[in-house]
Formats: sequence, structure tokens, C-alpha cells
Amino acid sequence: MKFLLFADFHYAPHKFLSGEFAELKEIQETAERENCDFIIHAGDFCNNPKHYKEFVDAYNDFHIPSYHCIGNHESGSNTFAETLAVYKMDSPYYYFDCKGYRMIVLDPNYYRDGENFIHYEFTNYHAPGVSRDWVPQDQLDWLKETIDSSPYPCLIISHESFERPDGVKNRADVLKIINDANAKTPHKVLMCINGHHHRDHIRILDGVCYFDVNSTKIDWVQGVTHHDCYPADLLAKYRALGHTVVYTDPLYCVVELTGTTIEIKGRESSMFMGVTREDVGGTPFDKAGRPVVPKIQSAKITLG
Repeated sequence: MKFLLFADFHYAPHKFLSGEFAELKEIQETAERENCDFIIHAGDFCNNPKHYKEFVDAYNDFHIPSYHCIGNHESGSNTFAETLAVYKMDSPYYYFDCKGYRMIVLDPNYYRDGENFIHYEFTNYHAPGVSRDWVPQDQLDWLKETIDSSPYPCLIISHESFERPDGVKNRADVLKIINDANAKTPHKVLMCINGHHHRDHIRILDGVCYFDVNSTKIDWVQGVTHHDCYPADLLAKYRALGHTVVYTDPLYCVVELTGTTIEIKGRESSMFMGVTREDVGGTPFDKAGRPVVPKIQSAKITLG
């Protein structure tokens, strides 16, 4: 099974210096050239897709099957139901089988209010004191059943991470489901993929490959209100540019699975105009100690 993977494209005209039609076309042409079985992103493909249906349809209607994973920015100024409708998704979590593997798409984009789990929409997750990034119990039950009933090895993709300590709040519940399945049937879950954190990192944890996928083009620098390290005309054109650092070229990768071997063909770029996080007043590392680098690494891993 071979697929093209990317994350955090952030199509939002005049907001981010990221996510243009030309970059989507490059991703699609790469998938064609590599004979990929499908294309999938790890969330934040389009900020507020209700307003950009033409762009979303260019992805939805491509001749290679193209799948969505919900991110936190997908419902910034539209309802969750509107996002699902534009993305042509019956449910925010689902699975599909391809060439002897099961791809499971999860949705941890809920905040917790007591015992209630409320899905993100209209940036409601920014409310003071909100506990963000949860997988509700009904989705956990569905995940266990979907893994246990699969005749194939499974891959899991979500926007937020189940591996990072600053990832999904009830990540321990997800990891238990994965590890219990693998204890019963070795390599039942081979890989977990996430976006959201805009980092490039691979970790083998309990025999599972956890892949933290870099953003297609940008990194948001927390705590920087507005820097002026880019030319004034660009800062004027893209209103959030002064909060970010940018990669010169779009990042994506091709992932190929053969048995328990995972091969990632990554891509390397450079920092746009040489501007780094340190240049704009940020720190070089995030909370997990992972630096921003303008690449998605290549790797070949066989899970023993």
C-alpha cells in the first residue's frame, strides 16, 4: 500500500503564506507520479472550508481517492456540521481498507466540560480553562471494535498526537487499546500518524511507529505577537505572517507499506528568506523538546 501524506496545509487566503492551489497541484502530481493508492492529510487542510468550497472540491474530486482527517482549524468560523458537509464526510471518524491494510481516521477535536465532550466549532476551544483534545468514550469503543474486527494490520491517523506528552488528554486510553490489540495479535496496529504540532519526529513506542508529521509550509511561533522579519508587502498581504516562520517549499511525503516494513520518502526545504524561530523572538524547541526543521524525514523501518 502506498499513499501520499501531508498535514496542516492551512488554506486560508490572505491569512497564511501557505496552502495555495499550486501547492495542492504539486501534491496531487506527486501522488500520480508515485502511483499512490490514495492521498490523505492529518488535519487543518483548510481553515473554515465552508468559505472555500472550490478549493476543497479540487481535493475531493481528484481522480486518486483523497481523504480528510478533521483538525482544530477546520471549524474556525463555521459549524462542525458545515465542515463535514463540505468535506463530504458522513462521520468525523471512519475507516477504509486498502491492499491488505486498514486505515483508521480518528477525531480528538473535542473539549471536555464536566462529563460532556463538545466538538470544536467557532474556535470554542479557546475559552478560558477549557480542557482541549479529547477522544470521547463512544469513539474509543468504536476504535477498539474497528481494530479487533479488522482482518488486516491497522494504521491510525488523527490531527492531535497520541504519542506526545502534550498531545491528546486521554491518550493513555488510546494507547491501551492499541497495546492490548498488539498483545493479542502482534503488529495489529503498525503505525499512528498525526499533524497539528508542526514537527518532524518518528518514535517507536511499544512496537508501534508514531509519526509526528510536519506542517506543509508554516510554524506558528507561540508568544510572538507580530514580528517584522519578512518584507512589509508580504506582512501586509498575509495578516498572520508576523506570527509565523515559513518553509520555502511545501512539505509532504510518500508512505509505502510492505508487510511490517514502513518506508517514508520525505522532502527537505529551507527556511523562507532564512528567517528562523530565534530570529522572530521564539524558542528553537516546542514543549516536547522538538525543533522546527524545514523537512519531513525519510526513513525505512521494519517492525520486529
